[in-house]
Amino acid sequence: MKTHTLLMPLDMHLHLRDAVMLENVAPLSAYSYSGALVMPNLVPPVATLDDVQAYKQRIMAAVPNDYFEPYMTLFYKNYDKAFLESVVDDILALKLYPAGITTNSEGGVSSFDIEEMRPTLQAMSDLGMPLCVHGETDGFVMDREAEFMSIYENLASSFPKLKIIMEHITTKAAVEMLDKYENLYATITVHHLLLTLDDVVGGMMQPHLFCKPIAKRPEDLDALLSVALQAHPKVMFGSDSAPHPQHKKESCGCAAGVFSAPISLQLLCEIFDQYGKLDNLQAFVSDNAQNIYGICPEFKEVVLAQRPFVVPQNYSGVVPMYAGETLNWAIESVE
Repeated sequence: MKTHTLLMPLDMHLHLRDAVMLENVAPLSAYSYSGALVMPNLVPPVATLDDVQAYKQRIMAAVPNDYFEPYMTLFYKNYDKAFLESVVDDILALKLYPAGITTNSEGGVSSFDIEEMRPTLQAMSDLGMPLCVHGETDGFVMDREAEFMSIYENLASSFPKLKIIMEHITTKAAVEMLDKYENLYATITVHHLLLTLDDVVGGMMQPHLFCKPIAKRPEDLDALLSVALQAHPKVMFGSDSAPHPQHKKESCGCAAGVFSAPISLQLLCEIFDQYGKLDNLQAFVSDNAQNIYGICPEFKEVVLAQRPFVVPQNYSGVVPMYAGETLNWAIESVE
């Protein structure tokens, strides 16, 4: 039986929600990952030091072991430098959402006027605090990420020392931006390495594959695969795993979000093995993130085996992508 070992896997874009949902999903990520960058778009958002500390305590209370580090983020607002200095030891990054662009982002940024944002972004740059960005406009849904590239260029050129992470990129245009600016980096999800829009709505609507940013065209998928499979040093894995109750997904108002956390490593092994690039998976799922963020996660060894694994129909009422389907890889052991 073919096996593959991953050391200290990291998920650098994860939604854990709160309350009962947090208690249900946090152990699933804590089982197979050494740590994860936790998104702050709760209701209300995580926007103060007290919010960060309290949320981290709730996460740790939901995790059944000590071998998982939730790397915390703040919901981006125009904070002053004194405030950012007070939180720098408690957070890893700030997360910027354009207002209303995705789940619980109504309080996000409504203007990308550089001068208005300058005090906060300059302070972040001075403090070495990364900026994570959900990079979409409010234009036509298939063009939203590509339209955001000019904003990335403006941010990157205006603050060349600010580390900017283009979150969950989905387009060839975003891939091409990586080598254009030294301070631009990116996360890529597992579902965007597998899906195009045709998989989501080409036949019957597949609600558990519907997410924002939406899966794009075949040429975009090819571009994402190219940089992920070579483990380009400026890209890293971020699942954007986004749990919703089943009734919120299987409804006329289908909530955006793909729940992949429990099966993401299995799927990544399958993809990298298919293309003969398993040796690069370690960098994509851990080493690059450690270098980009300057973190040193707790040791964890995850052994995966090439054997059939049937994806459960649900995890405590949350339906994962590919529910009921058989994957070619399974988690064999975690130490």
